[in-house]
Amino acid sequence: MSVQHRDVEFEVAGVNGLLMRFTNQLDEKLPSFLSAFREYLLSTYGGVIEQVVPAYTTMMIAYDPRQCRMYDLQQLLVRAIQEINTKAQLMPPRESAIVKVPAIYGGQYGPDLELVAAQAQLTPEQVIKLHSETIYHVYALGFAPGFSYLGSLPEAIRLPRRSTPRQQIPAGSVAIAEQQTAVYPNDSPGGWHIIGFSPLQWFDCRQNPMTPLQVGDQVQFVVMQPEELATWQESHA
Repeated sequence: MSVQHRDVEFEVAGVNGLLMRFTNQLDEKLPSFLSAFREYLLSTYGGVIEQVVPAYTTMMIAYDPRQCRMYDLQQLLVRAIQEINTKAQLMPPRESAIVKVPAIYGGQYGPDLELVAAQAQLTPEQVIKLHSETIYHVYALGFAPGFSYLGSLPEAIRLPRRSTPRQQIPAGSVAIAEQQTAVYPNDSPGGWHIIGFSPLQWFDCRQNPMTPLQVGDQVQFVVMQPEELATWQESHA
């Protein structure tokens, strides 16, 4: 995917921040571009740009105002877009590996699966099939450390958030709401529908990177049976 610099809007974000807005609509090709663009900026302009945070359709740039004025930074970013577009034309697109995420659906692991199926006028098995056969893109990280917003959910199982959020959702809960799905990395409140559980560890401050997913990654859930959980946990201890 290439992005034209004339389509990018810039917004001031504090004394050392600049927000780049690439579009107002979700595009499944954009996360991979933002990921590549982030790597390019940090590797090429690391002396000026201190931090780059991509999310959905925007990218937040934190820079050192002692090294670069805001106007000059905008010109640098415009030039960087042109440079990465040229680089993309000269090199074949990089194919991202699909991260396989094991998930146990329904029962005690997914207390909302039956309700989701009823509201979608599907069987629980159909919901599981739709959810697990879709390849999702990581659009953003936020809400809690390691919380990855994955989209886009198949239209047939897109439901509004729960009218009353839960005060406590167990870590590892696989949940859906509107166009997105996610795995709760820690015990926390939440208003999404819980349809399953994943045993993966979604945040570890001792690891680098601390989360297994980054913006631009692709994800697919793999159905795991409850009786396989203990063996899986032993092999990944």
